[in-house]
Amino acid sequence: MVEVYKLWTLIVSLIVLKLCHWIYQWSNPKCNGKLPPGSMGFPIIGETFEYMKPHDAIQFSTFLKERTLRHGPLFRTSLFGGKVIISMDNELNMEIAKTNYVPGLTKSITRLFGNNNLFLQNKEAHKHARNLTFQLLGSQGLKLRILEDIDHLARKYMEEGARNGYLDVKETASTILIECLSKKVMGEMEQEAARELAHCWRFFPSGWFRFPFNIPGTGVYKMVQARKRMMKLLKETVLKKIESGEEFGEFFKIIFGEMEGGKEKMSIENAIEYIYTFFLVANETTPRIVATIVKIISENPKVMEELRREHAEIVGLKTEKEAGLTWEDYKSMTFTQMVINESLRITTTVPTVLRIPEHDIKAGDYTIPAGWTFMGYPSVHYNPEKYDDPFVFNPWRWTGKDLGAIVSKNYIPFGAGPRLCVGADFAKLLMTIFIHHLSRYRWSMKAETTVIRRYMLTFPHGCDVQISEDTKVEDNSLAGY
Repeated sequence: MVEVYKLWTLIVSLIVLKLCHWIYQWSNPKCNGKLPPGSMGFPIIGETFEYMKPHDAIQFSTFLKERTLRHGPLFRTSLFGGKVIISMDNELNMEIAKTNYVPGLTKSITRLFGNNNLFLQNKEAHKHARNLTFQLLGSQGLKLRILEDIDHLARKYMEEGARNGYLDVKETASTILIECLSKKVMGEMEQEAARELAHCWRFFPSGWFRFPFNIPGTGVYKMVQARKRMMKLLKETVLKKIESGEEFGEFFKIIFGEMEGGKEKMSIENAIEYIYTFFLVANETTPRIVATIVKIISENPKVMEELRREHAEIVGLKTEKEAGLTWEDYKSMTFTQMVINESLRITTTVPTVLRIPEHDIKAGDYTIPAGWTFMGYPSVHYNPEKYDDPFVFNPWRWTGKDLGAIVSKNYIPFGAGPRLCVGADFAKLLMTIFIHHLSRYRWSMKAETTVIRRYMLTFPHGCDVQISEDTKVEDNSLAGY
């Protein structure tokens, strides 16, 4: 009996010793230099729950504020089971953005995108995919292929909302985006397939940043299942079009044009993977930003008044009341683009530089280890030396500045470097046209509507606007209802 007791005591002691050693290793990760200060939190869990606490969309989270005060602009932590370096140093962020290609994605997002996705491939494959996409979504592509469709769809759904008396901003922007991209990428689709594609989006949970456990019932499992369903649908549609000789959308025409010219660098499978990812990223980000911009406008009567004036003038110059927007109209929406730039500046409180360094990087006295996830936050957007009263929403601060720029040293809402958001110009076009058509109506948003972040922008009380076909602007139309 004594021997059994001693044996169990030894086993338990070894387990405790091993556990303590593991916890020590977790809390004190190895590095070929000096790690930035910080805490790794609990094993596996790290500091994830504190990091993901909801916070005001136009403020950096308490998590970031507290750790920046405690450790400085560069610190380490653990999120979603991975080792992370967080940087509030803009110069370091820009340096890493320009010299590193590997995207800093959690395992849950990698599963969502797929391991073979071109976003995750080597820099040459990624560069080639971007070049193809720019043929569709570069300024010339937007001018010739996209603007007319967004204008038509925005007009259509705004009129429908006005007849109903209300409009869900996020859902409407999402519908416009998906219908526009589906047509340009896939061409005309069978009604059933189009409905199924739209239905697939409902399966994607809003929070991508999750623990990577692919277990039935978890968010990651639901995302993976939704991905399989959508990939299957896209592939079936493409193969059916090839068999029947049906016409493809612009993006596939670009790809097939390369293949016919002997430049077959992207297979059909890779093209489908890329399209799926582009749809997913665009649909999960742009509509949320549109809804946030509308909320900000609703809280600023002077901004709303100036937008009404600008868009009424554009409509008034047209000989036909229902004439569509032109590229010249879009470029003339100066104040609208100032509003968008300022909204993007003040709501970009998430990391815009996400990388995994391929080799150790020296940052002052510290070392950023290879293989860790690097999260660079655009703290420069709130730097009083760069922006007067940075926490104040002031579109007029952009007067006289280059409104077409999507990145500069002091403005990085779409990231920077070779991983700069490929759909940045498309997103700004959609935002601008959405605001144009909304400004032609009498509308207001509930005062209790709030925008918070839990990494993604969320709307706990919805993001509906009350919208009326009556376009006469009355004094009380600027107040919440």
